[in-house]
Amino acid sequence: MKIISSIHELRDQLRGQNRTAFVPTMGNLHEGHLSLMRLARQHGDPVVASIFVNRLQFGPNEDFDKYPRTFEEDVEKLQKENVYVLFAPTERDLYPEPQQYRVHPPQDLGDILEGEFRPGFFQGVCTVVMKLMSCVQPRVAVFGKKDYQQLMIVRQMCHQFALPTDIIAAETVRDADGLALSSRNRYLQPTERAEAPQLAIALNGVRTAVLAGDRDFAKIEQQAMATLAARGWQPDYIAVRKRVNLQAPAAHETDAPLVVLAAAKLGATRLIDNLEI
Repeated sequence: MKIISSIHELRDQLRGQNRTAFVPTMGNLHEGHLSLMRLARQHGDPVVASIFVNRLQFGPNEDFDKYPRTFEEDVEKLQKENVYVLFAPTERDLYPEPQQYRVHPPQDLGDILEGEFRPGFFQGVCTVVMKLMSCVQPRVAVFGKKDYQQLMIVRQMCHQFALPTDIIAAETVRDADGLALSSRNRYLQPTERAEAPQLAIALNGVRTAVLAGDRDFAKIEQQAMATLAARGWQPDYIAVRKRVNLQAPAAHETDAPLVVLAAAKLGATRLIDNLEI
């Protein structure tokens, strides 16, 4: 595996490759990330991964400086997955001058749910993904469904800008107790880690109620949030939305494919999850 930090060197290395499969990450790799590498290999060759903690998507009071960085361990894991190139730029490599040009997702998708609670987050995500796509120029790129809204925004961005990259969605990987794998899980204290699967349990409860025919979505959402709050969580949202655009469904829209999304803090750690219905 070649480790490259320079955009110029990366382009030289990938010149002539027209089936590149790309997996962008922020590092601190776990089994969920590695499953993305395996899925990428099914859709293209060679596989290129990136590790870059993107300052643009962190708010002023968020965990940019504390975000777990485990580069040496990450390299070992990627080597075992036979990744061809690891693109690991520094901030100076990727942003050699202030990034004044930004990509703004539409408000009706980018300013709801995560976008409401993390203003500017998706602007930062879209900007760095656009830049990484320009650097790698992949045929396909793999994103996980755990970041459901991010996946949808990136897919629509690539479509509207006519990027020659197909976005492949990877299923969420979970621990045996149901907790979705996330780099931020390592922030959890032992007692919090034991409690953390309750987020997935809450999502399953919402899913069960909807499948049973309950169309009072607001009531279902509030009950689920109240249950988590009673257990010591600080829920930001639990929301039933239409998969096609993440807008709230009307009670009469019985045929619209749905997804329930959630974000909640447990102690100092903010967890997100979702479940398609």
